[in-house]
Amino acid sequence: MTATRVLVLNSGSSSVKYQLLEMTDGSRLAAGLVERIGERQSRLLHTPLASGGERRERVEEFADHEAALRAVSGELDADGFGLGSPQLAAIGHRVVHGGQTFTRPTLVDDAVLAEIERLIPVAPLHNPANLTGITTARTLNPHLPQVAVFDTSFHTTIPEHAARYAIDTATADEHRVRRYGFHGTSHAYVSRKAAELLGKDPSEINAIVLHLGNGASASAVRGGRCVDTSMGMTPLEGLVMGTRSGDVDPAVVFHLVRVAGVSVDGVDELLNKRSGLVGLCGDNDMREITRRVGEGDEAARLAFDIYIHRLKKYIGAYCAVLGHVHAVVFTAGVGENSAPVRRAALAGLEELGLLVDEERNDAEREGPAAREARIISPEGARVAVAVVPTDEELEIAEQTYALVSDAGSPVRH
Repeated sequence: MTATRVLVLNSGSSSVKYQLLEMTDGSRLAAGLVERIGERQSRLLHTPLASGGERRERVEEFADHEAALRAVSGELDADGFGLGSPQLAAIGHRVVHGGQTFTRPTLVDDAVLAEIERLIPVAPLHNPANLTGITTARTLNPHLPQVAVFDTSFHTTIPEHAARYAIDTATADEHRVRRYGFHGTSHAYVSRKAAELLGKDPSEINAIVLHLGNGASASAVRGGRCVDTSMGMTPLEGLVMGTRSGDVDPAVVFHLVRVAGVSVDGVDELLNKRSGLVGLCGDNDMREITRRVGEGDEAARLAFDIYIHRLKKYIGAYCAVLGHVHAVVFTAGVGENSAPVRRAALAGLEELGLLVDEERNDAEREGPAAREARIISPEGARVAVAVVPTDEELEIAEQTYALVSDAGSPVRH
C-alpha cells in the first residue's frame, strides 16, 4: 500500500490545528482544532470530511500538547486515519521562524530541532509551540517522517539591500536583526496560483501579493522569487492589521517608555494586541468596520482610511521595486471577501494600470466557487487584478510530500 497522506499540524502555545490530506488529489480527509490546552475545559473539535460525518466535540482537560495530540490521534483512528496508518507518509509542521538557516522544507532530526530552538529569541511567541508540536509528534510515532515547513523560507530570496536595516552591521549580525518576512507559505502558494490563472509559468510574471487577514502582509515576487515583503524581523512591521500597528516610528517606543512610563513589555503588548484596526475603532473584523462606515461611523471611517492608505503605499512601492507588474493578487480573509477593500486599495492607481471591474469585484460567490481563483480587472487591463484563495495547509502538505517522496525517506509501502 502506497503512503499518500500527509497530516499538517499547526501548533500554537495553547492550541493545535490540523488537517489530513490525500495527496493524490489534494482532498481533505479530516480537520480539527484543539484549543485551551493546559486548561481544565480544553476542547477538541474534529470533522471527518472524507465520510461527510458530523463534527465531533470533546470537552475535557488536555494537560499538554502530548495529551492533545494523543486525543487527535484517537479521533483520526476512529475514522481509520490514525498516526499508525500505513497510508500516512509524513507529518508536515508549520514553523514560523527559520531564520536564514532554513530556506526550504526540512526533514526533522535532532540537529534541526536544536536550530529551531536556537531561533526562539527571534520568535519567542511561536517557535516554542511549534517545537513542542514536533517533539510530541515524534514521541507518538518515532518512525514517521516529520517535516518542518517555515513561514520565512519563501522570503530568504530577498536581496541583502532589501533585507538589511540601516543599523550598525556588527550589532545587527550579532543579534540577527534583519527582515525575515512571514506568511511565506501563503505568498508562495498564491503567487504560483496567480501565474497559473494567467496561463504562465511563475518564472514569467512579476506579482504583488496582498495577504490580508487579521495579520496582513504584502510581497513583491519577481519570476517566482520574493524580492521584498512588508513584515520584517517580526510580524509587527508593515501593513495595518487587526490588532498590530504595522509601520511606526521606532522613537514612539522610546517616547512611551521614557515619557509615558510604559514598560517595554507594555509597549510590546500595545503594538501587537491593542493597535491596528482594534486600536483605531474597537473592531478588528473588516465586515463590521465596513458596516459601520456605511452607517456614518467616523471612527470606523478613519480606521478604514488608514488601513487603505498604508496598503496603497505598499502597492505603489512594490510597483517601483518590480519595475513591471503583471498581477496584483488579493488573498486571505479580507483580501478574498472584502470588495470595498479591493476597490479602495486600487482607486486612483489607474496610471499604474490598476483597475477593478465593478461587477466582477462585487460578485459574491458561495460554495465551491468561492474557492476558485478569478480575475476582477477589466478585459484588456494592463495589469491583471486577481483574487486567489490561499491554502497554506495544502502548500505545507505538498512541500512535505514532495520532500519525503524525493528524499527516499522511510515512507511506508
